[in-house]
Amino acid sequence: MMQALAQLPPAPFAQAEEQFAALRSHLQSEEAQGMTHSELERELEAKGRELLRSLLQAHLATRSPGEASAPVRDAEGQQRTVRRLHERSLATVFGEVEVSRMGYGAEGAGSLHPLDGELNLPPERYSHELRRRAAEQVAKGSYDEAVATLAGTTGTAVPKRQLEELVERAAQDFDAFYAQQSAGPEAAGSLLVLSFDGKGVVMRREDLRPATRKAAERRQHKLSKRLAKGEKRHAKRMATVAAVYTVAPFVRTPEAVAGTLAPAHATEPRKRPRPEAKRVWASLEKDPEQVIEEAFEEAHKRDCERRKTWVVLVDGAEQPLRLLAQIQRRHQVELTIVLDLIHVVEYLWQAAFVFCPEGSRELDDWVSRRLLNILHGYASSVAAGIRRSATLRRLPPAQREAADRCADYLLNYAPYLRYHDYLAAGLPIATGVIEGACRHLVKDRMELTGARWSLAGAEAVLRLRALRSSGDFDDYWRFHETREYHRNHAALYADHKVPPTRKPSPRNARKGSAHLRIIK
Repeated sequence: MMQALAQLPPAPFAQAEEQFAALRSHLQSEEAQGMTHSELERELEAKGRELLRSLLQAHLATRSPGEASAPVRDAEGQQRTVRRLHERSLATVFGEVEVSRMGYGAEGAGSLHPLDGELNLPPERYSHELRRRAAEQVAKGSYDEAVATLAGTTGTAVPKRQLEELVERAAQDFDAFYAQQSAGPEAAGSLLVLSFDGKGVVMRREDLRPATRKAAERRQHKLSKRLAKGEKRHAKRMATVAAVYTVAPFVRTPEAVAGTLAPAHATEPRKRPRPEAKRVWASLEKDPEQVIEEAFEEAHKRDCERRKTWVVLVDGAEQPLRLLAQIQRRHQVELTIVLDLIHVVEYLWQAAFVFCPEGSRELDDWVSRRLLNILHGYASSVAAGIRRSATLRRLPPAQREAADRCADYLLNYAPYLRYHDYLAAGLPIATGVIEGACRHLVKDRMELTGARWSLAGAEAVLRLRALRSSGDFDDYWRFHETREYHRNHAALYADHKVPPTRKPSPRNARKGSAHLRIIK
């Protein structure tokens, strides 16, 4: 019997080597010598990406077919003995590649592919690195911009619908990441600050909270062609925003603080300490109580021995204050609750217009005097004086409404207005951090023109923006890929262990084949 050896397939990296040689030759050609640097950059980027795709494809070929070096048993302990070679596509940042791998099946069961686990391939066709870039782009800007950016900077175009699904999956390990995260090195600041606020997001009607959805369904517009005064086209769902950070004390006088808010007491500003280890996040899905509870758990991880002074900055909303009292009792921690000074100043300005002409110097003086008195600890006296002035002027109820509202505010929140004590202890008295978080996390991204959000999509984007704002995105992504490995691969096998694959010998890897095929 005559036998002959079939011709060996080309070495896996032969195509990439040819592409590199052609690219090098092109750069030395007369045509390239006449190109501008920007034309060269664009051409090199496109051809270089294709070269990298070829290199990745060649590497995957060296690891194929990925035969298991031990028996393959599924999660139920059943041994998979039926072997078939399967191929799948993988869309990467360089372009699309093919992965050929050995599948191990059994009657009535799908195949398991040990090489998929070794490579940690995702269940969908888009690679983890492409998903990471998609998540970053969507966290920064609109979905349409992300689609265009990915198409222009990678070798794969991702349609908008698939992009939305990738982003939701990319954010799914957010809670688990922070639950397992240790506190890290202790920050130097002796003040541990917690702050909360809310920001509305325009939602699809089916994703509004039940009470808001029912109100939206009952609402009828007065005009058919346009909105009447005070009417809104869409209903919003409130996102609860939280911030936890550490900061060093910053002792100031009432006059120094008043100088930054009112010209009459202007002083040279001092450099204030910056927040340390700041973490900010927001949730539409969770109730405010859940978010506040998470903030307390985060604070406890940072100060489990209670060495720091816990400060909570609030804006005067009743629900957070009520929830804080409940959660404080559960955690048995001593809190110093501070009402945001900027909200107090706004109430003062509204009251000032009752007594002073708009745009007058008298208006500034009225606010400045009362602000300074409040900072010295005389909020109740200021409230009484405002009421007395309105009464002495015999103002009608409608005209004095803003003055009474300001007085009520100062009296109702008097326990949280001890600014003279707060300043002497170096505590923060304004909610600038949480206001910035509301603007950056929610407003700047969620209020893009015409945006109406699904609950799942909005929650995913808020989580990704929070990770970026808190400086945790890279650590999160490593954690997320590990979780993906356990979900998609390890969980499918006995003892949650993916069988190792046989590695080709260096000689066979260079030739690109482990066997010679004999032709009779």
